[in-house]
Amino acid sequence: MPTLHTYDYAVIRVVPRVEREEFINVGVIVSCPGARHLQAAIEIDAVRMHAFAPSLDVEALQPWLDAIVAICRGDANAGPIAQLPARARFHFLTAKRSSIVQMSSTHVGRTADPQGVVEHLMRKMVRVV
Repeated sequence: MPTLHTYDYAVIRVVPRVEREEFINVGVIVSCPGARHLQAAIEIDAVRMHAFAPSLDVEALQPWLDAIVAICRGDANAGPIAQLPARARFHFLTAKRSSIVQMSSTHVGRTADPQGVVEHLMRKMVRVV
């Protein structure tokens, strides 16, 4: 029987007008401490984003989204937060914010394939099929 790992995840959202609380899901962040796995993935559907928020400068937003991925990886050039333990990085990234880039509430799941959870959640929560 495969080992089941518990993981936490949050959906990464772009909220162009924070006061309206409308958003588009653009990625996910997954923390699986038992498998020592912390990963984020980002995909922006440019056509969909432009239809939703025509005045949003997606290129200006990209470095902020890239920073989430770099912090998850623990990249040396991603600043002091990236040097924290993985669980602390997850909690930092998923903290409530009133900004253009926000995270959903965290959710819990179980999997035998921690590496595959990000792809599964991207298909389910981000990509429009």
